[in-house]
Amino acid sequence: MLIHQRTLGKEISLQGTGLHTGQDCMITFKPAPVDYGYRFVRTDIENCPEIPAVIDNVVDVCRGTTIEFEGNKIYTTEHVLAALYGLQIDNCRIEIDGPEPPVMDGSSIHFAEALFSAGLVEQEEPKNYLVIDETIEYHDSEKNVDIVALPLDNFRATVMVDYKNPALGSQHSGLFDLETEFLKDFAPCRTFCFLSEVEALANIGIIKGGDLDNAIVIVDKKLSEDELKTLADKIGVDSSQLALGKNGILNNRELRFKNEPARHKLLDLIGDIALLGMPIKAQVLAARPGHASNVEFVKQLKKYADRNKLARKFQHEKKSGVIFDINAIQKILPHRYPFLLIDKIVEFKLDEKIVSIKNVTANEQFFQGHFPGNPIMPGVLIVEAMAQTGGIMMLNGNDNINDMQVYFMGIDKARFRKPVIPGDTLVIEAVMKSRRRSVCQFDAKAYVRGDLVCEASLMATVVEQK
Repeated sequence: MLIHQRTLGKEISLQGTGLHTGQDCMITFKPAPVDYGYRFVRTDIENCPEIPAVIDNVVDVCRGTTIEFEGNKIYTTEHVLAALYGLQIDNCRIEIDGPEPPVMDGSSIHFAEALFSAGLVEQEEPKNYLVIDETIEYHDSEKNVDIVALPLDNFRATVMVDYKNPALGSQHSGLFDLETEFLKDFAPCRTFCFLSEVEALANIGIIKGGDLDNAIVIVDKKLSEDELKTLADKIGVDSSQLALGKNGILNNRELRFKNEPARHKLLDLIGDIALLGMPIKAQVLAARPGHASNVEFVKQLKKYADRNKLARKFQHEKKSGVIFDINAIQKILPHRYPFLLIDKIVEFKLDEKIVSIKNVTANEQFFQGHFPGNPIMPGVLIVEAMAQTGGIMMLNGNDNINDMQVYFMGIDKARFRKPVIPGDTLVIEAVMKSRRRSVCQFDAKAYVRGDLVCEASLMATVVEQK
């Protein structure tokens, strides 16, 4: 894979109509400095506001990925972003005089060819790869969607689709080398929908720019002549231009690849992964993905990236099975002996879950006075250890972490199940239940040898030190 960041050699423009808004617009791709990323710029709005193409700005995933920043939106970003990511361009200013990029032919090929013709220029700074070194999974049982990222010192993606529809059936596709495969094998793959969906999409007004040249329509039901005429009126074409066809595709249009729908799903996945803001080294496997699941998966990647960034900041020596050792914990928490009650963090999912370890030894100062003849760790200190564990989880998102402190607001449903004695190892698990601005609620449980010894629901707030 490439080492250095890339931008364009010169600016280049394309013109067309947005798929969902139906508005004509011009899109201009311009070179950008290192670490700029992808930013859309609305030139049709006063002061030309920028909309950074990042996952935190996604606001809608209905038949496309829409981003918004400070009230300014860009619809259907995925095909533009797929072209940029597929050509391994890291920095690009995308000026557009409307709310949506032109749909072109429903694929990324026009964008990709234009970008390629503008020249790809290597920049001095290295790429900021997200290296996946553990399995990251997204699962939606209701929609039967699975997406997983596996460790790999490269980028590969495999997609399987199965709509349980005889008009399409099951398909799969795999991309193994962006450099050699993207432009010719995936960028040309067009968006598709089922005939049964077209009227409903037209009724809710989200394919105002759709026509017979920018989408593959798969015939999944029979229509009478009257129904076909009604459909033609809905999408604004002459009914004489519509025919159910004999190859399973409206108007007998030929596929560019036998598995073009699966390839287009992979193209969409790449476009949504681009919202991570950095290239990744991983093998991505996706079963029945869509924009909603892609976005949730990228959010998982973002949390993983943020956790790694935090780990690099505080954990200077990488240790197997350890996210933060005691030295890193002391850089994060203000507590010191005898009140620093956790020894290491072994699992950490940003804003979701954290697991810490507390080794209980006979040398603990509290055993000197807490039942010396039958030493038992005080329950309040177990709760404090759980609170410190949750405190690290709460502080993770703050850039000025050293200027912040966690204050606890409430303890509820505290239960002590079994005594903890010298020689035990406490495994403390805290799970975030809700977060509203600076106030968080999390449930914590402590285990010894797999047995629950304590549990509580804790509420706390993050405040700036004065």
